[in-house]
Amino acid sequence: MSELKHYDLILSPVITEKSTAVSEFNQVVFKVPLTATKPEIRAAVEKLFQVKVTAVNTIRTEGKTKRFRGRLGKRSDVKKAVVTLAEGQSIDVTTGI
Repeated sequence: MSELKHYDLILSPVITEKSTAVSEFNQVVFKVPLTATKPEIRAAVEKLFQVKVTAVNTIRTEGKTKRFRGRLGKRSDVKKAVVTLAEGQSIDVTTGI
């Protein structure tokens, strides 16, 4: 996999209360494209952040249909990856890549 492909797989970190809570268990949450697979996500995180990944879990959320000023609209679909790091490894998501 090329170096540029790794940057396309990790769109952004997810900074929420829940994702901050799972950081105690050596887990980091990233937003990824809908077409990304677990092996691709694992390779991208290991290459970009120089860490050892033990597991990757993915969550695909369908966008809700909502009303805005009386018109129907649809939020976009989202895929998140929960990456579990090896013991002693860490990623600081507040700094860039």
